[in-house]
Amino acid sequence: MRDLALFDLAIDSKLRGCDVVALKVEDVAPNGCTMDRATVRQKKTGRPVKFELTDQTRQAVDDYLEVANKKPGECLFTGRCGFGRCITTGQYARLASEWIDSIGLDPKLFGTHSLRRTKATLIYRRTGNLRAVQLLLGHTKIESTVRYLGVEVDDALAIAEQVDV
Repeated sequence: MRDLALFDLAIDSKLRGCDVVALKVEDVAPNGCTMDRATVRQKKTGRPVKFELTDQTRQAVDDYLEVANKKPGECLFTGRCGFGRCITTGQYARLASEWIDSIGLDPKLFGTHSLRRTKATLIYRRTGNLRAVQLLLGHTKIESTVRYLGVEVDDALAIAEQVDV
């Protein structure tokens, strides 16, 4: 149950691994019920980033909170190092490797950052809106988003061809 909540939340939030593992209960469920949207201050940049939580993710997190008896003030995902300690990035990376391996992909080619990139890439491919993806990832420069998504000239031309003036 924890793994499903962690996986879904990682995809929806588009957060870096260090930010996913540092989540507290009140970041996503301050009143005991998972919110539609959340805001988290990124460790790397210090800037807040907003994200939506899909119905599927909210259900997974709510189920996990109930079973794990989690309360505001606690780490959302507790690690093996003891009560009150958040899961480590290493533990998160091992879980991600297990998930990736379980679906037949090579864990050497994909990792926790692949989870951050997944939804951002899908949003870009469906909309072509780099600015939206930039905001969702919390990038300060559009150039970073272009590089991050691997946007090529061919992508830009394909988008331009779809627009008639």
